[in-house]
Amino acid sequence: MFDKLAAIEARYNELSEEMARPEVASDYDRLQVLAREHSALQQIANIAREYRRARDSLAQARAIVDEGGDAEFVELARQEIERDEARIQELEARLRRALIPKDPFDDKDVIVEVRAAAGGDEASLFAGDLFRMYSRYAERLGWQVEVLDSHESDLGGFKEIVFEVRGRGAYSRLKYESGVHRVQRVPETEAQGRIHTSTATVAVLPEADDVDVHIDPGDLRLDIFNAGGHGGQNVQKNATAVRITHLPTGIVATCQDERSQLKNKTKAMAVLRARLLDMEQSKQRREIDSARRSQVGSGDRAEKVRTYNYPQDRLTDHRISYTRHNLPALLDGDLDDVIEKLDEHEQARILEAQLA
Repeated sequence: MFDKLAAIEARYNELSEEMARPEVASDYDRLQVLAREHSALQQIANIAREYRRARDSLAQARAIVDEGGDAEFVELARQEIERDEARIQELEARLRRALIPKDPFDDKDVIVEVRAAAGGDEASLFAGDLFRMYSRYAERLGWQVEVLDSHESDLGGFKEIVFEVRGRGAYSRLKYESGVHRVQRVPETEAQGRIHTSTATVAVLPEADDVDVHIDPGDLRLDIFNAGGHGGQNVQKNATAVRITHLPTGIVATCQDERSQLKNKTKAMAVLRARLLDMEQSKQRREIDSARRSQVGSGDRAEKVRTYNYPQDRLTDHRISYTRHNLPALLDGDLDDVIEKLDEHEQARILEAQLA
């Protein structure tokens, strides 16, 4: 870690000197590039300076104690040693966190896709519970939720629901939710009180900008159709629903929740961009060694990530062997403790890999 800090400090000082040169200061584009890198390194450089000062202070205090002499002076040095050691521990923890590279998508809005899997109607009801859980969590944080596409089941819940969550850091908090979620409970339709196991899949995709994903308009097929519904006034008489197919990959995005064809097209394009970006990210992840893929945050949605056990009022996240109780609160959006545990686990893994 200390070799890495020395290199970062050297680069930070080099950037400071370069930005001060008249020829660079007059070149706006060049200055902006350097300023971004300078800003990214500033926090680490500042902590590193504090850390070095604390270590120097500790060395001086220890030297005073070793030399002996005036008892009062030695006692003050011992107190200084205690303060410096505590300060060094704090700074080392801050440095470890600062050295972890930030996920470039962390500040992005997200598109979340929840789909009923094994379990029929009970799986659809569980998918509805998950949608409500994420909606309530977003509400707690002041984020906005907008449904992009949904297919309700006959008994309630959703066979599939796709929604957007807009808010600073949405992806950084929700990215660990990707995976297979399993529920164990007695369905309302179960007459004999038997516990059923059902599953739903969750995909959390960072919302992609045009610069993140380039889409050739010639690669798209656009289909317009009447929005579906349960009948009566909810059925659209005009064709406003939009289905966009990306021909090279076969990826399809649909939106029919708006009455405006243009709005549905805009939303469908947002979903398509997010899915294409996720496909590219998945391709990159597959090129990483199997040990890394097995860790939390790998994005592999084939693995079971969490179990919601109603009879025991227990949630278990299998990736980090974390268990908590009070499922009603959790399903009402009280997710912070689970997300923070997952984030801590992932940061520790990344730091270990960096320092290896």
